Amino acid sequence: MRPPPRRLDDVAAHVEARWEYAVDWTFGTYLWSIVIFFFWFAFLWMFITIFWEIMRRDMSGWAKAGWLILVAFLPFLGILIYLVARPRDARDRPDPIWDRPVPPHSTSHSVADEIGKAARLHDQGKLTDEEFETIKGQAMRLA
Repeated sequence: MRPPPRRLDDVAAHVEARWEYAVDWTFGTYLWSIVIFFFWFAFLWMFITIFWEIMRRDMSGWAKAGWLILVAFLPFLGILIYLVARPRDARDRPDPIWDRPVPPHSTSHSVADEIGKAARLHDQGKLTDEEFETIKGQAMRLA
């Protein structure tokens, strides 16, 4: 550290030296720093997301270690390779509503009540034999 100045000219030079900036901020440098910050944030986001994705997958420990090493040592190339070649998972596929199991009805209804309602509708002619058997089978499966 420099000793404090003794003359007035030295004081002015000392004050000027204290307020020098590391970068001369123009609009271009400001814009460029925003772009750099955006890409740095996006890179960190991808890195964390890929690590989370690798750790939640149902893979062997060696496969996870291999992917993590690849992504850690070759980040951009590793992330790109992982996104292209990652193993498929059942959670990645869309789940159509007709493939979902039918949730059980309220607990106040029993299987016999459901079959009884279906039988009444069948007797009234509102259900065909095939529909009645389908409803009866579903009620028996939920029991």
